[in-house]
Amino acid sequence: MKRALAVLVLWTAATTAWAQSEARPTPFDQILDLYVRDGLVYYRALKIERSGFDRVVDQLAAARIASLSRDEQLAFWLNAYNALVLRTVIDRYPIDGKSTLYPATSIRQIPGAFETARHMVAARSLTLDDIENTILPEFHDPRVYFALGRGAVGSGRLRSEAFAADRLEAQLTEVAGECARRPECVQLDRSANLLLASSIFSWREREFVAAYAGAAPARFSSRSPIERAILAYVEPKLFGLEREFLARDAFDLKFVPFDWSLNDLTGRGGR
Repeated sequence: MKRALAVLVLWTAATTAWAQSEARPTPFDQILDLYVRDGLVYYRALKIERSGFDRVVDQLAAARIASLSRDEQLAFWLNAYNALVLRTVIDRYPIDGKSTLYPATSIRQIPGAFETARHMVAARSLTLDDIENTILPEFHDPRVYFALGRGAVGSGRLRSEAFAADRLEAQLTEVAGECARRPECVQLDRSANLLLASSIFSWREREFVAAYAGAAPARFSSRSPIERAILAYVEPKLFGLEREFLARDAFDLKFVPFDWSLNDLTGRGGR
């Protein structure tokens, strides 16, 4: 009985470490702090020094999260997704694919990286797409889709810290705010009267419309639901001149192709 209780305590501690920091850096925090800079990853160094990272990721399989709070569970799933993407890349790094549909070094050159490769997480066999398409929608917060580091330049910026329950709202607020400042998320082309938006908005249209379309200013009432949702999501975070451009309501919205280039810092002055 004592041994079983000890194992349960260890599982609980490992699971909570993925979900909340209580101001203490977790092992995953330390990995992200060491190998991630402004959303780019030292993949070569992480692969060479991967033993500690693998031990952290291996804890996912036995994690028990049913009794955790809502924010603890969401932080767990965001960290799990981002960790599994990192492992997927370094398992095949350096990537040199032959498909002409994606850049040669893209994570998309790894067959089934998102759709079919399965991982044990919280005693469940899941793909990355299972986490994004089945689990994360249950939290009804579309900000999470820009919190996912998909191993690509076009994704939201991979943070140099893990998500933590006690800071989750502030972290997701920062994620949303970054969207207005990153050309991979939104761009204003005044000369062409265009608002260019990330394909992530179109991929997760249902969730963004449900959460944000109703909050768009009345002057955009003639716009489509997804346009109103994007405007409500980004307009408050833009600069004054940018908001003035949008307020004229004379622009077209265009989704830009997702940039699947690997978010690799190796060789860019890094290690």
